[in-house]
Amino acid sequence: MNRHSFDIVVIGCGIAGLAAGLRAAELDQSVCLLEKSPKEHRGGHTRFTESFRIPTADIDSDATFNVEDYSTADFYSDIMQVTNYRADEDLVDRLVSESPDTFEWLTDHGVSWEYQAPHPGYTAGRVWLHGEDMVDELVEIVEDRGVEIFYEAEARSLRRDDDGDVSGVEARHEGRRTLFTGDAVILAAGDYGSSKERRTRYYGPGYGNMKVRGSRYNTGEALDAAMDVGAKSEGEWGDAHMAIIDVQSPDIEGGITRIDGYQYGLILNHDGERFVDEGEDARAHTYAKFGREIFEQPYHEAFIIVDSKTVDDVAHMGPGRAVTADSIESLVRRLDIEDPETAVETVDRFNEACTVEGDGIEAYDPNVLDGNDAPGIDPPKSNWALPLDEPPFTGYPVTGGMTFGFGGVAITPDAEVLDTRDDPIPGLYAAGNATGGLFYNNYPGGTGLTNAAVYGRIAAETAVEDLE
Repeated sequence: MNRHSFDIVVIGCGIAGLAAGLRAAELDQSVCLLEKSPKEHRGGHTRFTESFRIPTADIDSDATFNVEDYSTADFYSDIMQVTNYRADEDLVDRLVSESPDTFEWLTDHGVSWEYQAPHPGYTAGRVWLHGEDMVDELVEIVEDRGVEIFYEAEARSLRRDDDGDVSGVEARHEGRRTLFTGDAVILAAGDYGSSKERRTRYYGPGYGNMKVRGSRYNTGEALDAAMDVGAKSEGEWGDAHMAIIDVQSPDIEGGITRIDGYQYGLILNHDGERFVDEGEDARAHTYAKFGREIFEQPYHEAFIIVDSKTVDDVAHMGPGRAVTADSIESLVRRLDIEDPETAVETVDRFNEACTVEGDGIEAYDPNVLDGNDAPGIDPPKSNWALPLDEPPFTGYPVTGGMTFGFGGVAITPDAEVLDTRDDPIPGLYAAGNATGGLFYNNYPGGTGLTNAAVYGRIAAETAVEDLE
C-alpha cells in the first residue's frame, strides 16, 4: 500500500474542499486534497454552478450589487421559510453570520465575481460566477499555498484508531490502494445524487432516469465511509434540489440548462392540467422544488406557456428549442400535449380567473411579488397572473433535473461531525453537500455554494484549533 502523510486530509475538490484546504494552509498546516475525478473533470458540482448568495447589506465592498439592502436577517429568514422552519437554526445562524467575511476572504484571494443579475426575477442578494473558472482560480490559489492535490483518488474508508480519533483515509489513487494519514480529515466530497441506485433508493422508482445537472462523480461513497466509523446521518435523504430544466438537457453534467421565467406564465402537464402555483414566490424560492413536481408528472415532463407580454422575461438556457404559435390550441398541439382540449380549457379558466383589469401589464413587475392573482381555480396563482391572450404564444418542454441531495452527515456549527450519540468524532469534520440539516423540502437559490465555502473555512479553523 502506498502511503502519504499530511497534517490535514481533505476529501473533495469543490468549493467546500478548496475553501478548507486554503484556510488550513493559511494556518500553516500541510494539506492534501483527494479528488475522485480526473484532473480535467475536477471540482464536483461547483464546476457547474453560477451564483453565490450573500447578505449584500453587510458586505464591505465598493461593488454595486443587484440588491443593495439584502441583510443577514433576510438571508436567515429565507432559509427558514423555504425549509418550513425545519432547518437547524444554529447551522443557519452560523452560515449567514459568516457569509460576509467568507465572501470578502475569497474576494481578497482573487476569486472573480459578476455583480449584476443576468435575468429578471433574481431578488435576493447574490453574485454571479462561472463555476469552472472558479475551480481553476481556487486550485491555483491553494497550490500556490503548498496544498497537494491527488486526482483519481477515491476515498473508500476512514481510519479511526483505538482512542477514537480519525487519523486517515484509505483511497484508490490511480487504481492503487493508498493510505493518506493526517491529524484531521475534512469530508467535503459532495452528495449522493449522481448515483442512479441511490436516487432510486431515496426518491423512488423512475428517479434513476432523472437527468443530473452536475458532476457524475458525486455518488456517496465518502458518506458511507464516514457513517461506517460512526457518523450520524442527518437531513432529508428523500428530498433534493431538483431544478426546472430543458427536456433536451444532457443526461449528465448538463450544467446550466434551466428555463427561468415560468412564474410569469403557466405550467401544464400532458393531461393539460396545472399542478403548481407558478406565482407562489420568487423563482429562487420555487425552482428547486417545482422540478420534482414536474418530474412526477406523466412522462416526467411538463410545458411552460407564456404569451407575448412576458416572453422577454423568460430565460431559456437549454439546448432545446422553444415552440411558438398564433393560438393556444395550435401551440399545445405543436407541443404534443396528450390532451390538447383540456389544455385549452385550462388556459381559458385561468384567463377568466385573473383579477387584473385589461391586460394588466401596467401593474406587472417581474422583480417583486406583484399581487396580480388568479383565485378560484385549483391551484390558484398568487402573483404575475396575467391572462394568456396576446399572441404569439410560446411553449417550453421541461423536466426536473437533479442538483444535489439534502441528506448527509450531522455536524455542529463548528463543522465537527457528530456520531450517533451526538458527540463529536475526534479528528473528523465536514462541509458542503456532504452534510445534512440545512435544507428540507426546498432550497433558496445560490445558498449551496455559500454553505460549502463558509463551512469549508470553518472546518479548517476548527480542525487546526483542535490540533493545538
